[in-house]
Amino acid sequence: MQRKIAIIGLGYVGLPLARLFATKFPVVGFDINKARVAELNSGHDSTLEVEDDILQKALKTSNDDHIGLFCTADLEQISECNYYVVTVPTPVDKNNRPVLTPLYKSSETVGSVLKKGDIVIYESTVYPGVTEEECVPVLERVSGLTFNKDFFVGYSPERINPGDKEHTVDKILKVTSGSTPEIGIKVDALYKEVITAGTHLAPTIKVAEAAKVIENSQRDINIAFVNELAKIFNIMGIDTHDVLEAAGTKWNFLPFKPGLVGGHCIGVDPYYLAQKAQELGYHPEIILAGRRMNDSMGQYVASEVVKLMLNNDIKVKGSKILVLGITFKENCPDVRNTKVVDVIKHLKEYGTEVDIYDPWASPEEVMKEYGLVTMNSKPNQKYDGILLAVSHDRFRSLELNDLKKDGCVVYDVKGVLGDRAEAKL
Repeated sequence: MQRKIAIIGLGYVGLPLARLFATKFPVVGFDINKARVAELNSGHDSTLEVEDDILQKALKTSNDDHIGLFCTADLEQISECNYYVVTVPTPVDKNNRPVLTPLYKSSETVGSVLKKGDIVIYESTVYPGVTEEECVPVLERVSGLTFNKDFFVGYSPERINPGDKEHTVDKILKVTSGSTPEIGIKVDALYKEVITAGTHLAPTIKVAEAAKVIENSQRDINIAFVNELAKIFNIMGIDTHDVLEAAGTKWNFLPFKPGLVGGHCIGVDPYYLAQKAQELGYHPEIILAGRRMNDSMGQYVASEVVKLMLNNDIKVKGSKILVLGITFKENCPDVRNTKVVDVIKHLKEYGTEVDIYDPWASPEEVMKEYGLVTMNSKPNQKYDGILLAVSHDRFRSLELNDLKKDGCVVYDVKGVLGDRAEAKL
């Protein structure tokens, strides 16, 4: 039987995967956001993860069985698929508790069209057990079918790195798994068709879920360590970046740098693992300590900027500060869970007036998500302080002198401005 794939969710993860599968299979990309579907059908991806010419080559105008991608918000259009790949986000709430609502809703969507023999694959990052203990019951309830008899599931965690044009989805080795050994082989074979980097078939779904969640937890803890070092070395008057460069001459030293840890993965996933551990009666000390350290960096950066201004005899209250960048990482329009907003919040608490300049971020999206006004163009005024928060390529060569009032201070979170900055993280 021909494999026909439905991708549920056409965001940063779903669209690149849908486009890739569409090189070998008929693919239906489904999203409840009609504006997003219309945008994609016009041949443009506002996330910039898939270049317009590549997207346009993949698109087809009808939901037939020919190779290619058909995008829709019509549930009926995915009813003939036999593989369903769920790529919806898994955020946390204001108290850092996992929010599984998108997974529940997407499982209901798939359950409403599920048929005997179908396979549902989840790619969303979760704690071990979510696929089989949370999602499968929804599929059974809505479809009326029996798990591992009438339908099956798999788990293959996404490893997308937004904005990275070198490590694209096909070039990142894929972990796969299935609800039975036979289904694991089928899921693995499906991804092998398009993932040139190869696959790794995990023995169980829970192993695959755990592997994903610790990838980002490990990075989070390593960054927390160097963030703590930055605080210590700052007190000692030592340049953290010089220390890391010297230590990095040893072959097995891990090259992590201090910074703001946001985004949809590293700043979120450790909370999923911590939540499950706490439910089982274990308090994860290292994971949560790392999260506390990294979540504190917004306030720390703001306080360092204010200290710098006071040292330069600049009156803080009523001063004007320009923040360069609000996306969660460089050269990418993704503003999800960006920790730059924490810096801005604390700067405003000191009574400063903050402008935000980011050529990559959508002003409409930033306003919707955070209630903040941003500029896509370089401002025409001068500031008492300039804070480089995101190392977009455009900022590395930005002429700062025409943005600076007399005595203006420049603080470099990313350590890329060299001697143009008075201080850096």
